[in-house]
Amino acid sequence: MGVMHIPGHEKQGPREVGLDEIREVMGDCRLCQLCQTRTNIVFGTGNPHARVMFVGEAPGKHEDLQGEPFVGRAGENLNGILSLAGLVREDVYIANVLKCRPPQNRNPLADEVLACSPFLREQIRSVWPDVIVTLGNPATHFVLKTEIGITKLRGRFHQMGHFVVMPTFHPAAALRNPAWQELLEADFRMLGKYLAEHPQGEPRVDGAAQSDALPRLGE
Repeated sequence: MGVMHIPGHEKQGPREVGLDEIREVMGDCRLCQLCQTRTNIVFGTGNPHARVMFVGEAPGKHEDLQGEPFVGRAGENLNGILSLAGLVREDVYIANVLKCRPPQNRNPLADEVLACSPFLREQIRSVWPDVIVTLGNPATHFVLKTEIGITKLRGRFHQMGHFVVMPTFHPAAALRNPAWQELLEADFRMLGKYLAEHPQGEPRVDGAAQSDALPRLGE
């Protein structure tokens, strides 16, 4: 996995580069066509040293207007179920694969993901969480490098190098499907149990795998 050049750093390791430095490099990003239709860049928000990092697909209407991920009804749902894992919003870091809203909330295009994903990789490297929670199929497919659907991947953890990855439903989709909401809440209870049972900085799950989508320890 390539490393994005951050001014002032030559071989940046985990947690070496600050999120503010990555945001400065992004600037008024014009790397894909979404710059023509967005209202705001939605970079990310939360605890820069979080144990748990949430990754979604892309900003929606409310996120685009406010410049913050997971606001509106989806954000309210996420905030409510965080407590099931023993967490509050201030504990976690939240970002998306895309930093700009696709028109009419369409799925991200391949060239948009290619242009934007280096920023997410550097955010992951900066926060260096113990657990990455992927919300919905697009984020899960990107992080786990798979086309397997979320219904088959959820309900368990996946070891990806340093990181434990927990795929689950997107809070917005769960609002439209009560059965998914129940499974989403079950996943968050599972997350809370995992965090309680594993000391910070030492997450491990049997059956390790590796993904090029994620930064590797020492890179």
